[in-house]
Amino acid sequence: MTATTGKFITVEGSEGVGKSTNLQFIADCLQAAGKTVVMTREPGGTPIAEQIRDVLLASAYGSMATQCELLLMFAARADHLGQVILPALQRGDWVVCDRFIDASYAYQGAGRGMADRDIAALEQFVLQGLKPDLTILLDAPAEISTARCGARGVSDRFEVEEAEFFARVREKYRQRATDEPARIALIDASGSLAEVQAKIATVLSERL
Repeated sequence: MTATTGKFITVEGSEGVGKSTNLQFIADCLQAAGKTVVMTREPGGTPIAEQIRDVLLASAYGSMATQCELLLMFAARADHLGQVILPALQRGDWVVCDRFIDASYAYQGAGRGMADRDIAALEQFVLQGLKPDLTILLDAPAEISTARCGARGVSDRFEVEEAEFFARVREKYRQRATDEPARIALIDASGSLAEVQAKIATVLSERL
């Protein structure tokens, strides 16, 4: 992996925890500190990866083989990494990404039942050792995230999953935060936006 000079921040969490709103807040904080920020998302971030995102999220596609879903996620990630993330980091920019590798372990791993070892093999092949410098994990009980998703209206192929699916996703995310406390900051996202953003600002100040 080519050496990078920028910082890589990812924002993780299940549906309805406020990732999009807080992603912008993080970018604003960094820009206020004089950093050049690239905001992006997964799956997506490049024209090819966005087309893969459409396939992955469209409810019209219905059921999909779990291996197909996992490989599509990593295909999108490979293009995203090569076209956007690594070039930005090598320029010295700070990248703020809506979801990254932890989402694969949570959604395709715990959610869909794929083995961690298979995901880890793809992680090594595609990421070549790259890890986010900081991952902000927004966590909220399933009933809160479900209610927030319902208020948004139209659901994608993941948002229509049963409560048990999201319980497994949340538990895996929390397990990864326990396993990697130096990288993953677990933030309670069940409070008000102001409360959540105050916690995020503290994490950014303390860790970066």
